[in-house]
Amino acid sequence: MAKSIIQKSDSLVVGLAQITPIWLNREKTLNKVTDYINQAGKKGCHLVVFGEAIIPGYPFWVERTNGAKFNSPLQKEIHSHYLDQAVQIEAGDLDSLCQAAEEYQIAVYVGTIERPADRGGHSLYCSLVYIDPEGIIQSVHRKLMPTYEERLVWSIGDGHGLQVHPLGAFTVGGLNCWENWMPLSRTALYGLGEDLHVAVWPGSESNTFDLTKFIAKESRSYVISVSGLMRKEDITEDIPHANSIKENSTDVLANGGSCLAGPDGEWVIEPVVDKEGLFVAEIDHNRVREERQNFDPTGHYSRPDVTRLTVNRDRQTIVKLTDQD
Repeated sequence: MAKSIIQKSDSLVVGLAQITPIWLNREKTLNKVTDYINQAGKKGCHLVVFGEAIIPGYPFWVERTNGAKFNSPLQKEIHSHYLDQAVQIEAGDLDSLCQAAEEYQIAVYVGTIERPADRGGHSLYCSLVYIDPEGIIQSVHRKLMPTYEERLVWSIGDGHGLQVHPLGAFTVGGLNCWENWMPLSRTALYGLGEDLHVAVWPGSESNTFDLTKFIAKESRSYVISVSGLMRKEDITEDIPHANSIKENSTDVLANGGSCLAGPDGEWVIEPVVDKEGLFVAEIDHNRVREERQNFDPTGHYSRPDVTRLTVNRDRQTIVKLTDQD
C-alpha cells in the first residue's frame, strides 16, 4: 500500500475531517476516525485534522439537562458514562490511530476527552493530541481553560502541550476551541515558529468564520479550523437519559464550519456547513514567507526588550514521588 511520504518541498497536502462522532462511544468513534485517517492517506494527505473532543464527543447534554444542579443523579449517571468512554492514552486507546498514521506516514491532530493517569484517572481533560507521521504521539495539549458550561465536566489543563512540530517545510501547532481567542496562547505558538495553525472546534460556523481569517492575518500563517457535526438524531437510546437530552435539543447541535485560510487571510477552503466529509487542499510555504515580509509578530515586528512572554510548560500533577528522582 502506497505511503504519503512528505517531500522536502514547500508543498503540503492537508485534510479537514469534518465528521459526526458515534456520540459517547469511544470504540466506534475510534473506528470512524481511523477510517478517515486511511481515507486521507489514500488521498495523499500529509496531515489530517479532526474536531475538538471528537473522541468520544462533546458534552452537549450539560446545557440541555440543567447541568449546574448540584448532586444531581442525572448528571452523575451521564458523567459516569462519559468517564467510562473517555480516552486513556497510557492504556493504548489511541494505538489504532497511531498505526494508521504510521501506515500512511501522515500526521494527525485529533481532539479527545482524556482521562489521564497522572491526574488520578477520574477527571476529564479536553486534549488535543498530535501524532507524527511515524505514528508516535508527540504532544497532548490539555485545554487551558474550559469554556462556560464545559467547566462542569472538564478540568483545567496546563501549558505542557503548548508545542509545535516540524512537518515538511512547515511548523505546525494547535489549540482547542476558545483557546484560539487567547492572545498569549497564540503568541506562545507563534514564538516557537508556528506557520501552520490548527484550531479545533465542537462545531459551529459562527466560531470559525471570523477567527480563522483573523488568526491567519495576525500570524501570517495558514490556519486550519476543523469542527464536528451533531444532530438530535445522533443521540442514541443507549446513552443515559437520552430522551431528556433530546427533549431540549434543536435538530442541529453542531453544524460544522470547517475551513482553511491562507496567510493573507483569504479562504483556501470556505466554511463547510452541514456536510460530513474529508476536504483536501494543497498549501504552499512560499506564501508564508511572502506574507512575513511586512509583518512577523514574534520576529522582526516584535520588541522583546519591551514586552516578553513567559510560558510554564510543566505537566501539572498533584503527586511528586521522591523515590523516583
